[in-house]
Amino acid sequence: MIYFFVYLFLEVLLSVNLSSYIGGLMTFFEIVISAFIGITILVNFRKTLAQNMNAVSYNCIDLKQFQGLNLFTIFGAILLILPGFLTDIIGLLMQFSIFTTMLVNRYHVKSGSCNTSHETNNIKKDLDVIDVEIISDNTITK
Repeated sequence: MIYFFVYLFLEVLLSVNLSSYIGGLMTFFEIVISAFIGITILVNFRKTLAQNMNAVSYNCIDLKQFQGLNLFTIFGAILLILPGFLTDIIGLLMQFSIFTTMLVNRYHVKSGSCNTSHETNNIKKDLDVIDVEIISDNTITK
């Protein structure tokens, strides 16, 4: 409950200061434009979902990271739709994969590299094979 009051205090403080600095008309345009961006992100979410599914299929991210990245995208878009400067800043930061990956990887560290081609996977399999030549002791004498 205390976090909500801290957030509310910061939102009001930031909104009042920025609104008085840029004016009422620009504040209105900022609210409308950020809501339009949030709605556009929600409409185009299937493209982001497809990119994240592709990253899962190439082992770039695991399933927990996949869920976290998708939740951050949706939650960030909803924050952009809500009026307020602090919610818009947080919503924009959630849209950049660098910030969401840092937040998701903070608790779910995955070692390994991202395999973007199937040929590298076949090369790794071939490195485990030992090539030998079998020489028979049974030599034919004439």
